[in-house]
Amino acid sequence: MKKIELEIVAISHTATQSQNYALVLGEMKGVRRLPIVIGGFEAQSIAVAMERMSPPRPLTHDLMRNVLSTFEVELKEVIISNLLDGVFYARLVCIRNGEVVEIDSRTSDALALAVRFDCPIYSYEFILEAAGVVLETHGEEEAPRRQQRKGKEEPSLSEYELDNLKEKLDEVLKNENYEEAARIRDEISRRESGN
Repeated sequence: MKKIELEIVAISHTATQSQNYALVLGEMKGVRRLPIVIGGFEAQSIAVAMERMSPPRPLTHDLMRNVLSTFEVELKEVIISNLLDGVFYARLVCIRNGEVVEIDSRTSDALALAVRFDCPIYSYEFILEAAGVVLETHGEEEAPRRQQRKGKEEPSLSEYELDNLKEKLDEVLKNENYEEAARIRDEISRRESGN
């Protein structure tokens, strides 16, 4: 079966399932998107790795990356290999001593490791046919983005002074709230660049 390469284009809070997030994968050479519902912990772990943040202690997926690296196991690629009754299945394709080994994985865990190993993510045509959606563009290029949480009213960061934002960033990092930390960091960067 021909593999189709995907990339993570968005992570957003789901309006219908308050504990879950929607992770959206997009075709590298196409307009289809593959939305996958994942848990809050996995969404946070993926967002932390994508934002290149360094938590004070390793998250579970950081630990897994460290273990694989220590034992000289390379994560070559992640394949979203099946879709049964609305559940996605994934495999980690690893190489150790020149031998290819495939390991069954939850899709969310596989994606969290793919981001950490900077390895490609693939799926198959039948999965994109069954669960993919076509992105309609209106002349604007879609850029990967992180969407804000829906539901609760988020405080406006524009009301904070720059020094207060930096203090708030330190506070949320100590509490390991990486989604909020990324939002604050983006606001600080926007102000410091003058945009």
